[in-house]
Amino acid sequence: MNEHIVNKVIVITGAASGFGRLVSIKAAALGAQMVCADIDRAELEVTENTIKAAGGSVTSLVTDVTHLEQMQALANHAIDHFGRIDVWINNAGIMPLAFHADHAIAAPAWNRCIDINFKGVMHGIMAAHDHMINQGQGHIINLSSIYSNFPVVGAGVYGATKAAVNFLSDSLRVESQGKIKVTVIKPTGVPATGLGAGIINPAAVIGILGQNAPGYMQQRDAMQNGELPIETTDVNSIEYYALEPDYLADQIVAVINQPWGVNISEITVRASGDAYIL
Repeated sequence: MNEHIVNKVIVITGAASGFGRLVSIKAAALGAQMVCADIDRAELEVTENTIKAAGGSVTSLVTDVTHLEQMQALANHAIDHFGRIDVWINNAGIMPLAFHADHAIAAPAWNRCIDINFKGVMHGIMAAHDHMINQGQGHIINLSSIYSNFPVVGAGVYGATKAAVNFLSDSLRVESQGKIKVTVIKPTGVPATGLGAGIINPAAVIGILGQNAPGYMQQRDAMQNGELPIETTDVNSIEYYALEPDYLADQIVAVINQPWGVNISEITVRASGDAYIL
């Protein structure tokens, strides 16, 4: 079914890659009207052109989520083009994993992580809130992480930003019940999104792996060498070990594709054989 998503106006940040691009393309294909935002102009144009080539409805605006005035301009851009904002997805984020002992080299990335992962979400809520209240309904979707479930080594700052997103989201949900739906998305490890490129210290992934670290490292090395057993790469196998981004993107679209009276408030999608303990 796609009748609930047809003609919905969806604003999404981080639309130039990863989940942002996938959700934009998939939602547009189901009849949504997309407003795509990212700081990367060239890749944002790729997303927009892909949607247009498939006959979808889309507009885009280069936007830095760390600046409130740019997020407000994004909201106004959506209103100018489509007349309303039905769904706002705060998707932009970075993952600079590092130990506290790495602070000398990690500090700049940590500060940017706070600005993007937390302040960017706050700015999105601020930019969309009054429009949604005035039009009588709306839906805000915030990207969190399984790292927000529990503090672990190697993810102190990143995990804290995602836990803050959970707190911010739930406070908005309680305050806005019957006015604005709020959904928190908690991705598990999805290597193909490219989020791992922001990791400061590769050893810091130990926190999310715990006792499963040795086996995970063996799988990672086998993948790099093209030696993974077929059952770990087959999505129809219970041993499937690394989620492809499409599967989570499909569920984000499914969250949007609900009647206004139904709010899926939180989702986590995992590969059934993944090694993550959070």
